[in-house]
Amino acid sequence: MRYIKQLLIILAITCIGEILKYFIPLPIPASIYGLVIMFICLAAGIIKLDQVRETAEFLVEIMAIMFIPPAVGLISSWDQLSSVLVPFAVITVLSTFIVMIITGKTADFLLSRKKGGSADE
Repeated sequence: MRYIKQLLIILAITCIGEILKYFIPLPIPASIYGLVIMFICLAAGIIKLDQVRETAEFLVEIMAIMFIPPAVGLISSWDQLSSVLVPFAVITVLSTFIVMIITGKTADFLLSRKKGGSADE
């Protein structure tokens, strides 16, 4: 029953993200709205981490399985993709490195800020 409750909380936040996407005409995916709402709820203490932890960990663990259907779709569209394979590969590699660098710098900044804040107290 605990897992069902956790899943319902996550699905409710996802549904709120979908509703916001419908009413706010910005080019932002509904899943991003949901992630921001979940972050705000967790940071504000509206939702406690223990209320969603196990189900969220399970969803992260099976995330790789969710990429199988898109991968099959890419394989079935090989004729159309073969002409743009090189630009696609270059963009994928570059964007991956850019995301890794930005994520690393952000983590470094947050960790140094946390260490600096705890030393002052």
